[in-house]
Amino acid sequence: MTDRTPCFYIPHGGGPCFFMDWTMGPADTWDRMGDWLKDMSKAVGPKPDAIVVISAHWEEPEFTVSTSAHPPLLFDYYGFPEHTYRLRYDAPGSPSLAQEVRDLLTAAGIESRSDAERGLDHGVFIPFMLIYPDADIPIVQLSLKTGLDPEEHIAVGRALASLRDRNVLIVGSGMSYHNMAAFMRGLPPTGSVAFDDWLTDSVVNRDPIRRNENLAHWTEAPAARDAHPREEHLIPLMVVAGAAGKDAGLRTYCDRVMGSAISAYQFGE
Repeated sequence: MTDRTPCFYIPHGGGPCFFMDWTMGPADTWDRMGDWLKDMSKAVGPKPDAIVVISAHWEEPEFTVSTSAHPPLLFDYYGFPEHTYRLRYDAPGSPSLAQEVRDLLTAAGIESRSDAERGLDHGVFIPFMLIYPDADIPIVQLSLKTGLDPEEHIAVGRALASLRDRNVLIVGSGMSYHNMAAFMRGLPPTGSVAFDDWLTDSVVNRDPIRRNENLAHWTEAPAARDAHPREEHLIPLMVVAGAAGKDAGLRTYCDRVMGSAISAYQFGE
């Protein structure tokens, strides 16, 4: 047991799915995921002083850090009920933490940029409305880098790992299975269980070097490209695994969503 804040890779669902009547499948499709997100703060432990989130829904040519003191919301989903575009999550930003994130990246030889205008996308505000509904913890969002190179993102997590010693929660927000064509057509999710089993075996590997090597070569996993035709929803896990250091991984959530195996992971306790 250490004083380090654990770090997490979480699923954020489909659009604003937790805040509407779901009609694209059984009404309870997202209930178990939503219940897990509501309970996640218990696994975090003491309330964080701040949160750094890497969402699948922000990519830039260079790693980019949100620096707004009062970030707006970016309603980057389409075709959902009107009320879901009036959701509010008024969490503050933290320009000082954003600068610290950039300083840590610079010290590790990683180029970055800042963005004072972009709002929190739905990969951030939708799950955090459940995790910390009071919206009273500063949030800084960090983008993915175009190209989605796994090793680059693991290196970013490694550079930011020291934030965990200062009660900063690091969260990667995506989905461990994200084949939207299969979801939307109602197709059977070929290989989702095989990929989920491989991913879990890799994350829980107690050798952090081997774990990160496996994740860096995720395309060699069974059914890898069926699970992720494009990997933006998986790459946030790489940042979290880098930030995990020597901490062991644990699968803390597993469910079948629209027929597909979906998991979440925690590193550290």
